Amino acid sequence: MSLNPLAFQVHPTPRLPLQRPPLALHRPPLALPALPAPPPGPPRPRPPGPRPPPPSSPLALAEPSATLTSLVTPLTSVNAAIAASSSPSLAAKFPAVAQVPNFTWFDVVAKVPTLTTYLADAASIASKIIVQIVVYDLPDRDCHALASNGEFKIANNGINNYKGYIDGIAAAVSAYPQVRVVAVVEPDSLANLVTNLSDQRCANAQSAYLECTKYALEKLRQCNIWLYLDAGHAGWLGWASNQDPAAQMFAQVYNGVPNNRVRGLATNVANYNALQAATPDPVTQGNPCVDELSYIRAIGPKLASRGFPAHFVVDQGRSGKQNLRDAWGNWCNIEGAGFGLRPTTNTPDALIDAIVWIKPGGECDGTSNTSAVRYDSTCGLNDAKKPAPEAGEWFQAYFEDLVRFANPAF
Repeated sequence: MSLNPLAFQVHPTPRLPLQRPPLALHRPPLALPALPAPPPGPPRPRPPGPRPPPPSSPLALAEPSATLTSLVTPLTSVNAAIAASSSPSLAAKFPAVAQVPNFTWFDVVAKVPTLTTYLADAASIASKIIVQIVVYDLPDRDCHALASNGEFKIANNGINNYKGYIDGIAAAVSAYPQVRVVAVVEPDSLANLVTNLSDQRCANAQSAYLECTKYALEKLRQCNIWLYLDAGHAGWLGWASNQDPAAQMFAQVYNGVPNNRVRGLATNVANYNALQAATPDPVTQGNPCVDELSYIRAIGPKLASRGFPAHFVVDQGRSGKQNLRDAWGNWCNIEGAGFGLRPTTNTPDALIDAIVWIKPGGECDGTSNTSAVRYDSTCGLNDAKKPAPEAGEWFQAYFEDLVRFANPAF
């Protein structure tokens, strides 16, 4: 269905400085059906016949004249970045960046209690609010890389620890049924199961990833939450040989949990691909999907034919500049990257619900310190900016580049 953006407002909230300074969403309102009623009890077995469609877009309101507003939490790192910048003219643009909302990443269980604060702030505003989050704490996380290894280990009660993490998120969402929550679920995890089972770490994690993802979908199905499974990007699953296995994986997960709240898939999370490339990047040679739009148009019908009529959100937070990478698989602190298209529901295809910023700009992808425990060799390649701190830490020089090379400019 087509999505028609309307006006929006931004509401700051006065509390909760965090090491990862979360930004909430930035979405115009749309006309769509009202929220469905919550299920009355345990899910009933699905009767034979066609599966019900995914939930309507979270980016819409039942009242066409209403306004969907944005909750923007304090970006304390940007304030520090202003003080640290040696360029007053560049620093003058930083406050504008702070008003472009990103998803809030719940990448350790210790952050889960703060979700209640965000939801309470959203509920206190007399207008329609969406809070955007990333669910990201699988046991043996990031199985094909090193930079973002997580806190839970499968061998050390990791599956049960993860279920407790999900229970905490579910409880917070349930406590604020009037606040809409959009969640991207576990970046890179299912995509790794499509292409990287030759890595023994991913093979060992396969059953745990699937069990934990299923648990997340079972617990996060309140009437006020919408889920987007992470689907890699065009340069990963867009290759012709990967499209059908990827569609099969996502459809299997979707169809495995009746009455779920999965709206669709998130693509290009924390990556650099264009939504719609003016000309193909040389690194895309041989891939039929040269950008995220072509990837979505290729995999969308394959998903639908398997019973998953998915819609998409696309991360464009660091996609302002193209033709930067030496290889399409390079992902770490790409030199010369710039902030990209601003979040909007004005998209080039009805399959795409919204353009969003999921990766918080300025947070490092991984350290360039070769002696660090979490050093990943990708962060030492020629197209990676160096020196770089640990993953998740503030990277001042990189943030300044993102502002400097932003397209559209700030």
